[in-house]
Amino acid sequence: MKRTIETCSYLPNQNIRRYKALNEIDAGRCDGLTYRQIEEQYPEEFALRDLDKYNYRYPRGESYHDLCCRLEPIIMDLEKTNEVLVICHQAVLRCIVGYYLNLSADDIPYIEIPLHTVIKITPVAYGCERENVEFGVKSSVTHREKQTAESIEQRLLSAGVISTCRTNSPGEGALR
Repeated sequence: MKRTIETCSYLPNQNIRRYKALNEIDAGRCDGLTYRQIEEQYPEEFALRDLDKYNYRYPRGESYHDLCCRLEPIIMDLEKTNEVLVICHQAVLRCIVGYYLNLSADDIPYIEIPLHTVIKITPVAYGCERENVEFGVKSSVTHREKQTAESIEQRLLSAGVISTCRTNSPGEGALR
C-alpha cells in the first residue's frame, strides 16, 4: 500500500479515501519474492499457480478468487459513483477491470495491466470500454501469459519435482 499512498501524494487533495480491501493480493510466504524467486524456491507452488491461477491460493495467502470476494463491496460502491479514480496494485486492478469488462474468472489473472498507466473504464451500451492512458515512463513488463500444461510439466520435470509415466499416447506424461 506504500506505493499507492505515494502515488496519491502527487494528486490535489480531493476526497481521498483509503480502503484496506484495495491492498494487493496476499502472497503469503511468497510475499516480497519475484516470480523467478518463487519458481526457484517453490517450484511446485509456482506450477500449481500456473495450472489454475484464479483458484490457486498462496501458502498462508490469498487466491484471485479470495481477492475478488474481498473487492466485491468496493466494486458495489464504485457502481454507485459517476467518476472515480482508483489507485491500486495490478492484481486488484485485474479483478476490477475483469468485473467491468465482464470477463470470465479464468481470464481475470491474465488481464494485461501495464505499469505507470491509467486504465479508463467507460460505460457503453451493454458493457464497458477500456482505454489505456500511458505516461511514457519506462518500466519493466510484469505480465505473464497463461502457461500450457506441457510447459508446466516440463518445468517440474527439469526441477526434479515430478517424474513421467507412460500413457497410451507417446510423448504424454502425467503428474504424480
